[in-house]
Amino acid sequence: MNFIKQYINDEFNAVLLGVFILTILIQLYYVLLIFRKLAFYKNKPKNISNSIPISIIICARNESDKLFSNLPHILEQRYPNFEVIVVNHQSIDNSKEILDAFCQQYDNLRIVELHQDKHLRPGKKLPLTVGIKAAKNAHILLTDADCVPSSKLWIHHMASSSSANEIVLGYGPLIQKPGLLNKLLRFDTAWIGINYLSMALHKKPYMGVGRNLAYTQETFFTVNGFKSHYAIASGDDDLFIQEATRNKQNYAIQIEPESYMFSPAKETLTEWIKQKSRHYTTTPKYRFIKKLLLAIYPISLILAWISFVSLILQEVYPYHLGFIMVVFYAIKWFIQGKSLLQLQEKKFALFFPLWDMIYALIIPMIYVIAKNKKNATW
Repeated sequence: MNFIKQYINDEFNAVLLGVFILTILIQLYYVLLIFRKLAFYKNKPKNISNSIPISIIICARNESDKLFSNLPHILEQRYPNFEVIVVNHQSIDNSKEILDAFCQQYDNLRIVELHQDKHLRPGKKLPLTVGIKAAKNAHILLTDADCVPSSKLWIHHMASSSSANEIVLGYGPLIQKPGLLNKLLRFDTAWIGINYLSMALHKKPYMGVGRNLAYTQETFFTVNGFKSHYAIASGDDDLFIQEATRNKQNYAIQIEPESYMFSPAKETLTEWIKQKSRHYTTTPKYRFIKKLLLAIYPISLILAWISFVSLILQEVYPYHLGFIMVVFYAIKWFIQGKSLLQLQEKKFALFFPLWDMIYALIIPMIYVIAKNKKNATW
């Protein structure tokens, strides 16, 4: 009996060892071949003196306070030729009065009113489509009412990339506040940024962020806008990007710190889960290869830790496996920490191994909870 028990233990440990080695190799594939591209990416200097006309579109619904405080930061950008279109989507607060007052002050502000109608679908896709159709300029730049640009050169940097590309994927960090939840949400945002920017550089673009995204009217209408996924509230910044970039190299990324667009983080865990639930409604429509690439990384990281801890507890090659794990995390820390530095997240880069483990444990639970929530609406 002892022989059989020992045999089973040896077989099980052999499987665990195989899982550990395989998952470490998978992780290294992502780190060295995908995330490395962002870690060592350099923004190419662009001539921003040749300013192309830009139409900025903001969709707002009952956001009078945010429009009052944030819209001047957009309207007072240092850029010679741009208009700002605010689509006031069925607001019942005093957004209209505030926007009308701003129109008296700024000549480059235009308002499009979408009045109350029970037949209008929830979500941003209709107001975005209306705004894009109303735009005077061929190049569109999108953001949200609750966002604040990091500088007065936000348009300049996004436009400099737009001049040679149909689509520009910008970055949108969260505003820093005290508290552990804010740190977790900011790391989540930074990690998502590393993913979609690295995947774009790896020629597998799958999303942008709607608060800092640029494309042309022609690109929008070539894929019939949001028609193929109009029934889903989300998808304007991921499913659209996947369609618009399919089999094309018509895109670029922009990570110049002056091009960032900051937005507030959710204040409670419930609000964050609700937001995640809305985002996850689009994942069933992702192409299989995109879903596979996005799923394998977190799964392999969790399995690597499970197999490592299990083998160490049974004292199976503890020094050898410990050495492998140290070297592995040194490589991860260097590459992914450098990627975080590219996004100006110095503290997350400094404590990356800790945040990497916390995130690997928490995000699967958030995913399961969010997937079981009813779809949120905008």
